[in-house]
Amino acid sequence: MADHVLILNAGSSSVKFALYSDEPQPVEITSGMVEGIGDTLLLEIEDRTSEIKAPHGASDHTGAVAMILEYLQQAFEGLTIKAVGHRIVHGGMNFTKPAELTDDVISQLETLAPFAPLHQMQNLAGVAAAQKAFPDAVQYGCFDTSFHRQHPWVHDAYGLPRKYYDEGVRRYGFHGLSYEYIHSELAQSDAKLANGRIIIAHLGNGASLCAMKDGISTASTMGFSPLDGLPMGTRCGQIDPGALLYLMDQKGMNADEITKVLYYQSGLKGLSGISRDMRKLLASDNADAAQAVDYFIAHTEREIGAMVATIGGIDGLIFTGGIGENARSIRARICQGLSWLGAEINSERNQANDQIISRDNSAVKIMVIPTNEELTIARKAKLFI
Repeated sequence: MADHVLILNAGSSSVKFALYSDEPQPVEITSGMVEGIGDTLLLEIEDRTSEIKAPHGASDHTGAVAMILEYLQQAFEGLTIKAVGHRIVHGGMNFTKPAELTDDVISQLETLAPFAPLHQMQNLAGVAAAQKAFPDAVQYGCFDTSFHRQHPWVHDAYGLPRKYYDEGVRRYGFHGLSYEYIHSELAQSDAKLANGRIIIAHLGNGASLCAMKDGISTASTMGFSPLDGLPMGTRCGQIDPGALLYLMDQKGMNADEITKVLYYQSGLKGLSGISRDMRKLLASDNADAAQAVDYFIAHTEREIGAMVATIGGIDGLIFTGGIGENARSIRARICQGLSWLGAEINSERNQANDQIISRDNSAVKIMVIPTNEELTIARKAKLFI
């Protein structure tokens, strides 16, 4: 069987994977994910109607990757993995392009764990598991922060003493692999718009906005960490630092306790007291659930306005991510609040989930483009093999 490229996207409780043929233009062979890390592993294959339940000896990332390997070997006889590509959330100041994951590179990436405590070490755990499973394959990483490294200084710096900026306390932006994919898709369907003034809204359990002009990321709502900007599933989004000082001084909370609140107990889950899942909140008749949804919409509208200011106007608004791709009512309400920009949504197109959901006479072209981070990573394999 021909050589293939395996893509791993390791999170705290799951590992997504996709297998691609090793060709100039990667072709997906199969994809899926293993859930239940830390509990009972469950393998789900995207192109099958039923789930494959296969409890494994180890319920950590090593066990998850071993389960993926076991499935691939059974499904594809003679399979050879030539390279394994990994999504790495944080590349810091130094990693501005894909890199081979040598021991030295991994050591450098481990120092960035405090910048992204929900993601970085989980990503690297996936790397360690893949090295064990595929010792002869090239391991390479693609970084969510790389896409934003051309931001103007004014959109990267905080109003702190400059020494902290020089030490790395700056805005990095995230979801870069998703934004890169969306822009590449847009360039194929509407090159003029792709090089215009666009806002990409990656709305999901993790949520952010990216402002682009002339095909370059100019600003992002996420900053030093993946906490800033929009409210998310369990993350707070934008917050006054004074509120954190209050929690420390008046409530006696330490860094670990505040981290738990900001990353795990806030956002849609914290505001609603019900769930981080937008689908459950939209289906609920609970008043707190409705307020959480209202908050998400209001702050998304506000941040879109701020992003528009950074690029001097807007020609296109593109929705992606789990909420952006599927929550029709959320898209409609956000666009209704942006009517002052000339954004006019077509209800029928929006309900049908068409790619273009704006009215023909809308001053802003509104689109829905499903993201594919794994394909973005697969396209980088040619740099290493």
